[in-house]
Amino acid sequence: MKASKSQLNGLFEKFNDLTILIIGDVMIDSYYWGKVDRISPEAPVPIVAVQKKESRLGGAANVALNVKAMGATPILCSVIGADDDGNELIQLTKDNNQTAEGLLQSLNRRTTKKTRIIGNNHQMLRIDGEDLHALSSAEEEMFFEKIQLILKTRKVDAIIFEDYDKGCITPTLIQKVVQLANEKSIPTTVDPKKNNFTEYHGVTLFKPNLKELKEGLKVEFNHKNQQELEAVIDQLESKIGNKNTLITLSELGVFINSPKSKHHIGAHHRDITDVSGAGDTVISVATLCLALKQEPEMIAELSNLAGGLVCENVGVVPIEKTDLLEEAIRLFC
Repeated sequence: MKASKSQLNGLFEKFNDLTILIIGDVMIDSYYWGKVDRISPEAPVPIVAVQKKESRLGGAANVALNVKAMGATPILCSVIGADDDGNELIQLTKDNNQTAEGLLQSLNRRTTKKTRIIGNNHQMLRIDGEDLHALSSAEEEMFFEKIQLILKTRKVDAIIFEDYDKGCITPTLIQKVVQLANEKSIPTTVDPKKNNFTEYHGVTLFKPNLKELKEGLKVEFNHKNQQELEAVIDQLESKIGNKNTLITLSELGVFINSPKSKHHIGAHHRDITDVSGAGDTVISVATLCLALKQEPEMIAELSNLAGGLVCENVGVVPIEKTDLLEEAIRLFC
């Protein structure tokens, strides 16, 4: 892809004018960083001498961080627990200069928290605390009313569904939100998981990774064969009626299928440190480009580039806007 420097600068500047609604499962990513220099005498496991503790926003909240890092305004919508971790998540949201107006606390849920133990810059262990049951009908109704109010009172340029199969997104909620978005001509994008995979009828852009695509459709195919990949995408689009499909192919890059064109974008060589959160970055950048009516190739190129760049960092962190712009100018101009 070829682009001018002024074109890319102008696109990145326009990101600042966008407001993106993010609906999905949020979590706290907690980190214990330390040093490992001996094995425990109690069991054959390493001892991590903790040097630093840190809590970060994760899941759909990391998508909000990525959207904000690109200069746009995120509005995060989720249902969390009325617990200490829920209060911490709300505080982390405010600490990152974001609104918590879309967060609903429930006495019947536990806030998801993933604790990672990192020794010598390598993840040694992860401990998860979470509830996986779907929202009750009452919670779902209250949650939709909150989303509906935001869409009535705020200018929203696109909606992201960030699904982690934790129960916050339900088929009924998807149907109601997509219908409302279509009535308002607001594009919808999806980063799916297995449970609701085929429930996202009529969305604008659907972005599974290879594993999610195979599991969601219950198919096996040779993803290195473009003809087979395109056949599976046709199967997906006939089932859910989405307008565009963006498949992330790990070390093979991304493939985008749209009514206008198809493009396979190869991955750029990176020193991969940690792939955690790369999908969050891809859907964030793709959505911003889609909201600004960019061509499919531009959507695929920039989101692929962003996903690769963020993998050079340890842990779940958002993309740096200046890094992405500089890299895009270097590669495409």
